[in-house]
Amino acid sequence: MPDGSCLCGAVRFEVACALPPPDACHCTACRKHSGHVFASTDVPRTAVTIHGAEHVKWFQSSEKARRGFCSTCGSSLFWDPLHHDWIGVAMGAFDGPTETALKIHIFVSQKGDYYEIADGLPQNQR
Repeated sequence: MPDGSCLCGAVRFEVACALPPPDACHCTACRKHSGHVFASTDVPRTAVTIHGAEHVKWFQSSEKARRGFCSTCGSSLFWDPLHHDWIGVAMGAFDGPTETALKIHIFVSQKGDYYEIADGLPQNQR
């Protein structure tokens, strides 16, 4: 079972399913939330157990989604689209091997000008 945590360990999570291939989002909001590109895997809500949920602070970043981070250390952990049955979990927060690989770059039209995407994966403008 894949599991992970924030930097300080106040928030831990377990995912009770195999991790689908993640995407790397280059949109302005994800870059500001994570400090760079936000890579996440979308898993069913019912497959995620959060320990220390009282330490997760949710920020309503748009009318469609909210973002979860540790209120103690600030680690970016979740991207939560409202009214869907799945949640995005930050790839960088997993402990150990994830047994998956990045599948696509999204919102590349908003990517930072300080880096190039050169891994050969598909790139969606939105």
